[in-house]
Order: sequence, then C-alpha cells, then structure tokens
Amino acid sequence: MMLKSYFTFDFGNSFFRDKPVTDLIVEKLPVSISIGLWTTLLTYLISIPLGIKKAVRNGEPFDVWSSSIVIIGYAIPSFLFAILLIVIFSGGSYLSWFPLRGLVSPNFDSLSVGEKIIDYFWHITLPVVASVIGSFATLTMLTKNSFLDEISRPYVVTARAKGLTEKQVLNKHIFRNAMLIIIAGLPSALVGIFFTSTLLIEVIFSLDGLGLLAFESALSRDYPVIFGTLFIFTLISLVLNLISDITYTLVDPRIDFESRD
Repeated sequence: MMLKSYFTFDFGNSFFRDKPVTDLIVEKLPVSISIGLWTTLLTYLISIPLGIKKAVRNGEPFDVWSSSIVIIGYAIPSFLFAILLIVIFSGGSYLSWFPLRGLVSPNFDSLSVGEKIIDYFWHITLPVVASVIGSFATLTMLTKNSFLDEISRPYVVTARAKGLTEKQVLNKHIFRNAMLIIIAGLPSALVGIFFTSTLLIEVIFSLDGLGLLAFESALSRDYPVIFGTLFIFTLISLVLNLISDITYTLVDPRIDFESRD
C-alpha cells in the first residue's frame, strides 16, 4: 500500500501540521529550487572560466593568488560564512543593507512588478552568496585539473603543430574533452547544493524551504514528512543523473555508440 501511494505521490498527512505532505512539499519546494538554481548558475559562471584561466596560466602570479582565494573559500563552511554575512550586512553589528530573514517582504503582494523583482533579489543575495562561497572552490580546482590533464595530451601537441591558435586548440579540442568530468559531477553537485547546503542556509536565514521543512520534521519525528522529502530528494537525484547522461552526448557526440558503424 505504501509503495502504491508513493507511486502516485500520496505521502499521507503530516502528524503535526494537519496538512497533506504533498501540499507541504509543493509549498516549500520553490524556495529551495530558487536558492539552488541561482547558486548553481553563479557557481558555474564563476568556477568554469576561473578554472580554465588558472589552467592556461598555471604557475603564474594569477594562478597563485587566485588559488589562495579558492583555498580560503573551501576552508570556510557555507553556514559559517552565512553567519559572518549576517553579522556584517544584516544589522548584526555593522551594516543593515540586507534583510535578516525571509525570501520576500511582508508587503510583497502590494508591490509593483519591478519592486517585487528588486525585493526578491534583495532578500536572496546573502543566502546565495553564502552558498556560492561553499561551492565554487571544488568546481574551480576540478576544472583546472581537468584542463591541465588535457593540455598535456598528444592530440593537443598535434593540433598546435598543424598551426592552430591557442584559442582554437582550447575551444575545439581541449574544452570538449575536459568538460566531460565536470558534467559527470553535475548531478551530485546539484543535489549537494539543493539539499545539503541549502538546509543550513534555510535554517540560518529563516527561509521556509524544503530543507528547513525536513530539518524541523526530523526534530519532531514527523515521519510522513521525512519519508516524503526523502522520496523527492531521491527522485530529483535520479532525474539529474539522467539529464547528465543526456548532456554527455551533447558535449561529445562520440559517446553515442549507436551512431558508430
């Protein structure tokens, strides 16, 4: 009966909230997705270009000082950096530039479209920045090491010997091969950003998302909510792995063995 109910997304009712678990998940999921998508987008926009530039300029001063920043970012946990941002920018001890909690203001519905957009980004800035700091370091070093490994390959030497410019070698040959390992790690990175990092960020910034819901349900032993959120986490992880496999063939069509003779 349980398997049949889960197959139809019927997780039962919460023990303490007097609402169906499905309604709770639908209500909270947009907050977690919002944080996760912006964090993932900014992390990849920063990490991939930075990692490529570090690989191209390996050993140069730029690589040295940027590595110092990356190591510091890797060493500081995202939740600790979130607390630091609150203390400095949210009226903790110094500045009061950003709100302390919530994804939008209480009067959000009465604002115009432009004001709603500004209010949304005003509230989400610190949570996303805290999440990005904890995520970009690993991806940056992964990108750098992947490109360094490909730069030393014989096919790169051959391409240069044929007279191709460094830009052509990088874009047409190295990029496609080096990006495979990065794409392979995308599902686990997304799951980690969505459901590990955002859990602590949601608790610290009082964001009413899926991570906070799971955390509070575990404390109160609200088993239907715990099992329901776990089911959603697992389902999203499987979907992301499927998307990763499809993306493989888009980046490098040679992986599609059925197209070979």
